[in-house]
Amino acid sequence: MIKSAIIGVSGGRARGLAEAYRHVSRGRLVAVSSRRRDKLEAFGSAFDVPARHTDYREMLEREKPDLVHVNTPPSVRLEIFEAAEAAGVPAVLVEKPLAIQGEDFLAIQAFTRSARVKIAVNHQLHFHPRRNWLQRKVRDGAIGRLRFIEASAGMNPAYQGTHALQAVGAFNPGAAPVDVFGQVSGAEGLTETPRHHYAPDECTGVINYDNGVSALLRCGAVAPRVIIGGTTNVHKRIAVYGERGFVHWTMHGWESRIDDKYERGEHVYAEEDILGQAAMTEAMIDWLAEDTAVHPLNIDSALTDFSVILGIYESALSRAVVTLPFTPSPDLVGRLRRALE
Repeated sequence: MIKSAIIGVSGGRARGLAEAYRHVSRGRLVAVSSRRRDKLEAFGSAFDVPARHTDYREMLEREKPDLVHVNTPPSVRLEIFEAAEAAGVPAVLVEKPLAIQGEDFLAIQAFTRSARVKIAVNHQLHFHPRRNWLQRKVRDGAIGRLRFIEASAGMNPAYQGTHALQAVGAFNPGAAPVDVFGQVSGAEGLTETPRHHYAPDECTGVINYDNGVSALLRCGAVAPRVIIGGTTNVHKRIAVYGERGFVHWTMHGWESRIDDKYERGEHVYAEEDILGQAAMTEAMIDWLAEDTAVHPLNIDSALTDFSVILGIYESALSRAVVTLPFTPSPDLVGRLRRALE
């Protein structure tokens, strides 16, 4: 039985992490940390977590967890990775986005070259039962050779863009992005906030992959709405087209047309999400047990996805196609802020 801990207990995301342990057979939550003592005690009591710390470094040293969930603003990602490495923590599951702009992306990339800690990014949608079923169908050739993928999210690129890009990779596994052409608009998401999820309000990106597949990414107001009403966070979707048909997943339902046979259905997002979160954690335990069982959400794949986001920013500023991989120019977010305000 592995020992798990959570850094940062604010918001619904932390509750989702803890609740998922009801479905994790090989792990238990033994410790949590938060700078806010009131939130720490309330969370620890709600989920019967015995060890509670206001200093996450102290928690890592004293409790020696096998797996740490990181639920903090992206501005402290690298600091926590380095602390986990120094404390000998075997594995970290970190909330998205992995980074915000080029400087932290490059610093995290450099860290991973020699780090021993295994890191994956919390894109639990990959493990939602219905989406996972559709991913397997596509992987097994149900729609034939892939032609085109369309992915979108109602929130800005920092909040949900990497969710959509991870979905593209999940349906097009093993393919590498080779170039991107992007556009952005809106400066509200670039203003100072405690969560530090700085990004333009909207973006579009056309991404080409080395296997000939092309993808369209849309985030923000330019993304299609998948249900009537609802808050912006509920509009994630992906449609995958092949020679024999297509599959389409949203947070609330799915459809497919394969060889002229049409099927559709609905699902309850909250029910899918807790099972997806648990399966993602179990996959991390598999990786802890066996080095060859690399987590599908591993940090290398996450860095590739985030490089596409940065490529969209670079493309919008330069008004040119960006060849991938690339080294982002300095202060991308600041330059976007100045260009869009």
